[in-house]
Amino acid sequence: MPLITPEELPTWVPGELTVDSISHRWKDLRIRGYRYESLDVPIPPMRDYLIVVYRDGDTPMNRRCSGPWRNEHVGPGAVSLLTHATDSHWHWTVPIEVQHLYITPSRLAEIASDVCERNITHVELRDVLRADDRVLINAMATLTAELEAGGLGGQLYVEAITNQICVHLLRNYAGDLREAPAAKGGLSALQARRVRIFVEENLERNLSLADIAHVAGISVFHLVRQFNETFGCPPYVYLTKRRLERARQMIETGDTPLKCVAATCGFSDQSHMTRLFRRMFKVTPGECRRTAQA
Repeated sequence: MPLITPEELPTWVPGELTVDSISHRWKDLRIRGYRYESLDVPIPPMRDYLIVVYRDGDTPMNRRCSGPWRNEHVGPGAVSLLTHATDSHWHWTVPIEVQHLYITPSRLAEIASDVCERNITHVELRDVLRADDRVLINAMATLTAELEAGGLGGQLYVEAITNQICVHLLRNYAGDLREAPAAKGGLSALQARRVRIFVEENLERNLSLADIAHVAGISVFHLVRQFNETFGCPPYVYLTKRRLERARQMIETGDTPLKCVAATCGFSDQSHMTRLFRRMFKVTPGECRRTAQA
């Protein structure tokens, strides 16, 4: 059976939707709120990790995942966790109101790779039916406030909270961490091609390691380890070389003002470009242009 998405969950767990963060287009994280009557529901494996924060209603909660039935009493302030890609069966007898926080497997695996300094491809969360976890409660409250009011730098703010949640889950609830076999020979041909194209099309941007790692489909830690094997230098050196090569091409073949060349090629200003240009080509940009014109 295919993994179900947050949008598909009401097919198996009918309830009244109270909030949904989809319109905010948050990356790798989603909030959905529900009011439920008493239910007895088997749920197919889910695509994402699920954090359930209980907001109203006190009820006995029975759940079975891969092991035996577990029984807890849940109410406002309690939290349940469900790892992704596992069957579950839930049963409660009192109406409740909850908020669901979904985190994608790719995001948690990426954070795990950075934290553990090895390429983690899968994270298994332990079977936790009830936790009294103020960190997760406060994170959900902060995200809910951001959802309702918003503010300057909203996407960066939510991304920072997402990272905090992922690290907290890894510290306190992670079970199995599956590591990919060590890659040999650096990036694959397809990954290297994607990186080259991405860099060439975005030389004017302030690119980060995370941007390049995302294009290659690997963690930042994994990128740093393999980039040098493929390109013969660290990412920042490669990026600087490509900017300088582009600048020299523009200088030799056109009359674009040097300050515009610097901006187009991603340098902070003309003096920054001149300093690096002289270091690499042993001439200044102005001397290079005069030589080409002569």
